[in-house]
Amino acid sequence: MSQDASLVHREQADLSALQEQFLSIVATKLDATEVVLHRFLESDVPFIDGACDYISRSGGKRVRPALLLLVSRMLGHDGEEEITYAAVIELIHTASLIHDDIIDHAMLRRGAPTVNQLWGNSRPVLLGDWMYTTAMKMALTHNNLEVIRRLCSATLRMVEGELLTLDRLGSVDLSVEEYFEIIERKTAHLFAAACSIPALIAPAHPAQEKALHGYGRKLGTCFQLVDDLLDFTATEDEVGKPVLSDLREGKLTLPLILLLSRVGPAQRELIATVLADRSFDRVPAERILELVRAEGTLDEVDLLARTEAAEAQQFLELFPAVPSRAALEYAPEYILRRRY
Repeated sequence: MSQDASLVHREQADLSALQEQFLSIVATKLDATEVVLHRFLESDVPFIDGACDYISRSGGKRVRPALLLLVSRMLGHDGEEEITYAAVIELIHTASLIHDDIIDHAMLRRGAPTVNQLWGNSRPVLLGDWMYTTAMKMALTHNNLEVIRRLCSATLRMVEGELLTLDRLGSVDLSVEEYFEIIERKTAHLFAAACSIPALIAPAHPAQEKALHGYGRKLGTCFQLVDDLLDFTATEDEVGKPVLSDLREGKLTLPLILLLSRVGPAQRELIATVLADRSFDRVPAERILELVRAEGTLDEVDLLARTEAAEAQQFLELFPAVPSRAALEYAPEYILRRRY
């Protein structure tokens, strides 16, 4: 085995070990969450039934439901309610991915054709709507109004984030402040909901809810920063879609936003050309990668992600040192080192 191959193998083994530490405590609950998801995704409408089965088989990281279940365990909950909410969070996330892929005209998701690639746009957009509504129907089974409010708020913020993204699509002057406002709405709010909802389950823990919301918000920001980095640093096999997909779709992420403030007109024009063309026909993707590597903005974004991860862990300090807290402390490191 070559030195490079050996290093990759070791990194994969380390990541698998981190994932095991993160997920093993709630593995049984995650299995139960999958059962709930499958039950609520059944439909007598053939398209819904077939498309949901296709999406379920494509897998997913299940990071958000795992966080909700780990926080529930840390707070002493052990019932059906947290399993339902874990399934709800995953369904909201899945619906948002369907709508994102339609808006972005994406062809691949997790290495497989997107539902819009297989079935066009009309039916998948309605499938996403059906999933959002089904998620709220699931949540209503426990009659916890405060949880419903939290879920509705997170879902509304996600839609607003997508609208803000569309308003600035193709813009070469997106600011750092605008970028963080968008990712807060699109990603961080759902993470915050996943981590804070267990504090709303009876017996409620109102004094700890704020810290859990802060943990989730920081973790969600870290997750999105890493996601944006992977668009530059991972292979298509690892992320399941072409590299530099965001730029091809007309979206600026933080590595390029930082870059644009430091380079001259000629380099800015290269990026503006890709944004306008929605392709790398006139400017090769490698040319863009050379620019971000030369300016060091990938390292800067990586440092920001690590800062968010460390700040997330600080929110856990007020909780008792139980295994579920330790697993939640592993979560930021797992997110920082993920390759898909």
